[in-house]
Amino acid sequence: MPSAEPTAQSSATDAAAKPRAGYRLMHVHAHPDDESSKGAATTAKYVAEGVDVHVVTCTGGERGSILNPKMDRPGILENIHEIRRQEMERARDILGVTQDWLGFVDSGWPEGDPLPPLPDGCFGLMPVEEAAEPLVRLIRSFRPHVVTTYDERGGYPHPDHVKCHEVSVEAFHAAGDPTRYPDAGEPWQPLKLYYHHSFNRPRMQALHEAMVEHGLDSPWGERLETWKPEPEWDARITTRVPCADYFGVRDQALLAHATQIDPDGHWFAIPRELQEKVWPTEDYELVVSHVETQVPEDDLFAGITHTC
Repeated sequence: MPSAEPTAQSSATDAAAKPRAGYRLMHVHAHPDDESSKGAATTAKYVAEGVDVHVVTCTGGERGSILNPKMDRPGILENIHEIRRQEMERARDILGVTQDWLGFVDSGWPEGDPLPPLPDGCFGLMPVEEAAEPLVRLIRSFRPHVVTTYDERGGYPHPDHVKCHEVSVEAFHAAGDPTRYPDAGEPWQPLKLYYHHSFNRPRMQALHEAMVEHGLDSPWGERLETWKPEPEWDARITTRVPCADYFGVRDQALLAHATQIDPDGHWFAIPRELQEKVWPTEDYELVVSHVETQVPEDDLFAGITHTC
């Protein structure tokens, strides 16, 4: 289990200078825990540099399973909604971010052949324009320069992740248009939109090979055997943010989601020192930019020179 680490907020407080003061970053995620499993080290890095980071969580994770066997005990599943809210509060404090819930209901992970229909009223069934309205309102209120979300596959094909992608893209483009959602606040156009791509095959292959080279059991061997290479997909990565110094903060944020993260599971099977050496970045795809920038990038704020 990883040792305790200072939070991103304490790192920011101790820093002699905050070169990114005035910059604002918004992450849009489907469930509580996604903010810690996707881009959390990037978040911690920017918080330490003075960036105002805001997390938007689309659902409460009400239909999530208990993925940590140590938490599979009476009273947990019955109160999973409230417990996951408490976990989110702890992760939020560790990362040093502010956060809002969009208030939609988790769709759950459909299983079976054929797949069953999604539950009535769940996020995955929401019309995109209706679900985007509260996000447009938050974008216009927080006024982020950069927004991150998932790619069109959702990162993985959970219906809430796919819907999160659709809603985020809609809101990104609509927030700056005064004719769209006119009752949702004064228009604000974010300058850049990114998709998360840290769970890419080259990264997992590199970490797997490093584990084997060091005589360690890799958690990715079996998965890689069935993971079809997609070089065109991997080539979509434009931006690699160096953030290895904040992998410890990421790990502590992950552990805050005790119902979802097994401290003895695959999340922590690869030594942090090996991760820092082999793949010290979190990776993104620049999808839209309203400022001039050149790819490849190493900074989500590349090309942004003012912070009004």
